[in-house]
Amino acid sequence: MNRKKKLTQIHKKRVKAVAAKNSGKKKSGYVSKAERAKLEAAAQAEEQEQTE
Repeated sequence: MNRKKKLTQIHKKRVKAVAAKNSGKKKSGYVSKAERAKLEAAAQAEEQEQTE
């Protein structure tokens, strides 16, 4: 691999890494099964209050 190609590859790799870091997270953090159950129960309770 010649020097110019290697330098351009390194540069592209670094630019891609910076862009990925600045783009923000697409996935939310991990939510445990117990926490999901609590959220679901709260949503159901709120829904029941609205229907009454």
